[in-house]
Amino acid sequence: MTSNYRKWPMTLFLGILTAPLILMYFYLFVDTVTNSPPGSMIPNEWTLEHWRFLWQTLPGKPTIWVATWNTFLFASSTTLIVLFISSAAGYSLSRLNMPGRSFFLGGVMVLHAFPTVTLLIAIFLILQMVGLYNTLTGVILVKASLELPFGIWIMKGFYDTVPWEIEMAGIQDGASRFQVWIQLVLPQVKPGIFSLGIFSFLAGWSEFILPLVLAPNNDVQVLSVYLSSLIFDETNFDMGLFKSIGLFYVIPVIILFLFFQNKLMNIYSGGNQG
Repeated sequence: MTSNYRKWPMTLFLGILTAPLILMYFYLFVDTVTNSPPGSMIPNEWTLEHWRFLWQTLPGKPTIWVATWNTFLFASSTTLIVLFISSAAGYSLSRLNMPGRSFFLGGVMVLHAFPTVTLLIAIFLILQMVGLYNTLTGVILVKASLELPFGIWIMKGFYDTVPWEIEMAGIQDGASRFQVWIQLVLPQVKPGIFSLGIFSFLAGWSEFILPLVLAPNNDVQVLSVYLSSLIFDETNFDMGLFKSIGLFYVIPVIILFLFFQNKLMNIYSGGNQG
């Protein structure tokens, strides 16, 4: 009873901080299904006109479903590449005594801290040279490359927490190093893989600058670029439509967070051994 009583001040404090955000999203939703008189914030009629993008193609733009599929393909492909390479590279850095290991670890951190925008011109020229400019494949490879330093460092931390005894037991039973990694070590770092996968997917889903610069065509347009194009349409700008598409864009992120928020906290439980 006393313990629950002591939690009330913190619960009340967090509730006060969270209330404006909840009210903001609630009003945003109400604003997308209503119309208000000019100069007023109080709606006077219900309408689905602002959601017409779900069944109509806006002039000069792809359908919302094409943009949604491109965004999902971009985010999921980036996630798979990051998970595959980070899982292997993180294990190598954690378990294998490779030449230049310390230098590589430092390089990984430097690359993670490097601002993406400073690399855009070089990336743009390279993609043009190899014929991947204005393609989803090119943007996926670039985004995955930029996310890899973070992924490798995180997975190395999780591998560091796995006891050596597990691997030694597998090797003594006649398993190869690859079999030990797949069958014994990877199951021990599932929380890290799961958390890194969610972070990578959200990073891909919310990415804006790379698709805008490297894949501007309508055929490969993602939702973030689709949404920004409405702002630059000065002749036909519709604030209600803009809010509805923004809400449509953020709904999957909110759902993902609500279902997997506990799993996301696991990413901070990895070790940090050298």
